Amino acid sequence: MPLTEAQKEYQKEYHQNNKEKLKEQRKEYYEKIKEKKKEYNKQYREANKEKKKEYMKEYHKEYNKTEAGKKTYRITRWKHVGVKSDDYNKLYEMYINTTNCEQCNIELIEGLYGNNKRVLDHDHTTGEFRNVLCHTCNLRRR
Repeated sequence: MPLTEAQKEYQKEYHQNNKEKLKEQRKEYYEKIKEKKKEYNKQYREANKEKKKEYMKEYHKEYNKTEAGKKTYRITRWKHVGVKSDDYNKLYEMYINTTNCEQCNIELIEGLYGNNKRVLDHDHTTGEFRNVLCHTCNLRRR
């Protein structure tokens, strides 16, 4: 049922005269809701921990098989550790196409293990990219 002009005017005046009171009520309400959501999410995560773990395992297994998936994952990791760049695509291409360590000239390998695995060296303070190195040279450089 639509409000009359008198009702609209009353509401407008009420809101003008009780701004602080209404603001406080909204704040309390949202805090209460926020706590309920937090508790619900916690319970949901606990109840579905194994299910989510299995899903993520399958998702990453499939997604990381594609070149686009590998590229996205690597760039995301670089951002997470603080590497700063104007063009991550260009940086990725340089990273992928570097075949030898820029310091000791050893042939680089792809993968998680080995002293000659490919590593993106960056300044940990500024996040600025320096070189593509082998794991060993990167450890020495710190």
